[in-house]
Amino acid sequence: MDISLYFSSLILGLIEGATEFLPVSSTGHLIIAGDILRFNQASANVFEIFIQLGAILAIVVEYRTILFKIALNSLHDKNSQAFILRLFIAFLPAAILGLLFHKAIKAYLFSPLYVSLALILGGVIMMLIEKQSLKINTKSTEAMNMLQAFKIGCAQCLAFIPGVSRAAATIMSGMLLGLNRKTATEFSFFLAIPVITAAALFDLLKNFHDLTLQDLPIFVIGFITAFLSAYAVIKLFIRFVATHTFIAFAWYRIILGTIFFIYFSV
Repeated sequence: MDISLYFSSLILGLIEGATEFLPVSSTGHLIIAGDILRFNQASANVFEIFIQLGAILAIVVEYRTILFKIALNSLHDKNSQAFILRLFIAFLPAAILGLLFHKAIKAYLFSPLYVSLALILGGVIMMLIEKQSLKINTKSTEAMNMLQAFKIGCAQCLAFIPGVSRAAATIMSGMLLGLNRKTATEFSFFLAIPVITAAALFDLLKNFHDLTLQDLPIFVIGFITAFLSAYAVIKLFIRFVATHTFIAFAWYRIILGTIFFIYFSV
């Protein structure tokens, strides 16, 4: 196998893990990076989905105590049952729309130019939200109500547009709905587990025929690097949101989107 594929899988894994839980669009970064690296073999789309599972594993490892406690008490503890129900309600809109429009989204929106525009527009919207005086009335995921969960789930559907960012859609909508930054970020983390796992398994099953044993090494490299970089980012990001706004991420999106829009237009 071409040695450049191993290098590409390493870079893409690092990018996936570093961006999956930040409000900057991991899918957008992967589309742009994959185009630059010429990572376009038959299994490329499946690879980009598969390495998201590495990032999800980082969430499971980081929050293993909470998740284990919820799973253990799910049959008799009302708080655990309410937490699972909130995740399910938030998961439903994306699950339904994903099944209905999966093909159309893949066919028409996975373009570097569209991603660049979405990065810019998303950055502008983040700035506008940050400039508002938001009322905070929910300071933990346990204090969230079902309507908040459903609305965040609906907002998450915007992330079907590559470049919008699932993390940005869920975190910023959570803040608009009264969640503080840490709670909105943690709920976004937890919601990623069913959403990304379901999407990854769906794509893996659908495109399994494109995979060969030769793909295994690059999938393993991407998975491991995505896990390691995501694990590091999760710890740093939670600390960051406790004392900072998302303005820096908004500027990052606008600047990067502008650079890539010019690059791919030329």
